[in-house]
Amino acid sequence: MAKKLFTGGTVVSGAGCRKADVLVDGERIVAVGDCPEALDDPDLERIDVSGKLLFPGFIDGHTHMDLDVSDTVTIDGFDSGTRAEVAGGTTCIVDFATQNRGESLAFALEHWHGKADGKANCDYAFHLALSDWNESVSRELGQVVAGGIGSFKLYTTYDGMVVDDRTIYEIFSRLKELGGIAGVHCENKGIIDARLVQVLARKGNRKQVSDYPWTRPALAEAEAVNRVLNIAACVDTPVIIVHLSSRQGWEEVCRARQRGQKVYVETCPQYLVMDQSRYSLPDQEARRYMIAPPLRGTEDQEILWKALADGVVDTIATDHCSFTRQQKEAGREDFSRTPCGMPGAEERPGLVYHFGVGQGRITLEQMCRYLAENPARLYRLYPRKGVIAPGSDADLVVWDPEAEWTLSEKTQQSAADYCPLEGTRLKGRGEQVYLRGRLVARNGELLEPYTGKYVTADTKEPIDF
Repeated sequence: MAKKLFTGGTVVSGAGCRKADVLVDGERIVAVGDCPEALDDPDLERIDVSGKLLFPGFIDGHTHMDLDVSDTVTIDGFDSGTRAEVAGGTTCIVDFATQNRGESLAFALEHWHGKADGKANCDYAFHLALSDWNESVSRELGQVVAGGIGSFKLYTTYDGMVVDDRTIYEIFSRLKELGGIAGVHCENKGIIDARLVQVLARKGNRKQVSDYPWTRPALAEAEAVNRVLNIAACVDTPVIIVHLSSRQGWEEVCRARQRGQKVYVETCPQYLVMDQSRYSLPDQEARRYMIAPPLRGTEDQEILWKALADGVVDTIATDHCSFTRQQKEAGREDFSRTPCGMPGAEERPGLVYHFGVGQGRITLEQMCRYLAENPARLYRLYPRKGVIAPGSDADLVVWDPEAEWTLSEKTQQSAADYCPLEGTRLKGRGEQVYLRGRLVARNGELLEPYTGKYVTADTKEPIDF
């Protein structure tokens, strides 16, 4: 692979922006700044990126590819799902390898490697979602962490995945011993189940999607956030609150931080740019927006944007969990049977740039932190990923701040047959996407498929932000 010199662009990092050249040799960055020694190299490929921004390849720390859930399987596996990711500028995902009840951790990881290996269009790492807990699993965790997986996921809801408070405490304690960290899906299962029964008793059916957000109120999220944070405080260990959606949940995080807890927070574009009015659309359409936690109100959106502006939310991930319209129709007679989730892999960088940077809500540096640097640090892929620096992987996004494009099901790379933000016009786009020095996508089109590799976390190093 020839050496490449990117010239004339503005390099973006979490610390600032500067005009600088970037020299790439093979899969790695070798220099940032003036590179006079490269100019006489006959094998050098010069790439003029004048007027463009150079971001490190974006990292999506929350995806569900090829996931068996709600009696179906997400329509995007690692092929189409990572095609969508890399088309938008994401060069590495961290997917949730899921341990189902009765499975060993080794089986779960082997299962996920079978789904991903040889099929990915961007690099990929794994979290491990835990549903079963016993002495054998506890012992196995040590091998898993030593093998390069340092982040895990727990659920406080869903019949097949929910873990009780004692289990959460024991897992937190074991992860503290091993240097691992858990992200938690926080919703109170008891409140959700009780309200589902109430809707059925009151109406005789659960057909109307407009009733859905009432069954998963923001207070159910807040209660679970509070409980999980108190358990983490008893263990004295950091924790990640994933896909935070509400003001009430955010207030619980603030209270925990005020008493000195280390809490990392992830939110998602859907909670920043869409609101619960989508559930008042005709039911067939409204089901497409059924996600968990649900879309919230405009006040919640503004709270989350302010938190991002203040630098106190840590990452923006997608929770990409995609289905077709037909799959969503499983909830036609009972909305609780609708598989929850939406596509969002391709859109994330464009939405954050247009509605965040473009509208003055966040800075370029913050966009870089939320989409690249912070997830790399949190999941211990840094500095291999998440930064444009000598020695790092040559994952680069040449960003055209003036490019205008329209979100559409007809042009998206996801296999989902609808686009949640159909017709939305965005300004700013990843013009070229390089994965370890290879040009793999241009203007939303994949050029070189199946170049993704499995990457592991440096679990011997502490989380450093």
